[in-house]
Amino acid sequence: MANKKATEVSADKDAENIDTYLDAHYVQRSNWLRAAVLGANDGIISTASLAIGVTAASVTRDPVLLAATAGVVAGALSMAAGEYVSVSSQTDVETADIEREKQELEEMPELELQMLAKIYEERGLKKETALKVAEELTANDALSAHMRDELGITDINQAKPIQAALTSCVAFAFGGALPLLVTIFAPMNLMEYYLYGFTSVSLIILGAVSAKTGGSDVLKAVVRILVWGSIAMGLSALVGYLFGVNV
Repeated sequence: MANKKATEVSADKDAENIDTYLDAHYVQRSNWLRAAVLGANDGIISTASLAIGVTAASVTRDPVLLAATAGVVAGALSMAAGEYVSVSSQTDVETADIEREKQELEEMPELELQMLAKIYEERGLKKETALKVAEELTANDALSAHMRDELGITDINQAKPIQAALTSCVAFAFGGALPLLVTIFAPMNLMEYYLYGFTSVSLIILGAVSAKTGGSDVLKAVVRILVWGSIAMGLSALVGYLFGVNV
């Protein structure tokens, strides 16, 4: 009896360790991390660019502050709406595929079983083993097996519209708040230089944080986000120059 209890305790502990191990993988964060980096990057660059443009045409702080504030609010709401609509479209496609798969499992279960076995065989299992695995998974939860292995839909990568919308909104607002603070405290005669400088620093920090959170190379992420952010700022300045406007 004591050995049986010890075995059960050991099994429970192993299950907890497996759950902890799975939670530690960075892919679990891919959905919200993508939305967060996109939102923060857009918030930093678009708000800074807007503030720089207004600064060039104004000698007082109020128009710059108003433009930056409006840019942060409008941008955050726009990002939330855009993410929700786009990810909802993905959810609709996934839902339609799942409903179709349910129907096919009801109408042609044998063909679906063979299809599942074929997938496992193509992944390296022997034909007999692949069929046995397909049979056991089908008996346990046929729809989940086909969602995961035929459609590629899992709990990790399944679209989550509300999560994406909220993450993008908050990230944009946070990113936009950084150049907004510059417009509040920086001297007007040096505002453009402060905005360029703080935007670059903010992009470096964002690249480092996103790399650490995602478990990727920090230097590579920093260089990538700084280069593309600088290109975006530079192109904005170039457009202004071509049209005879100092931005």
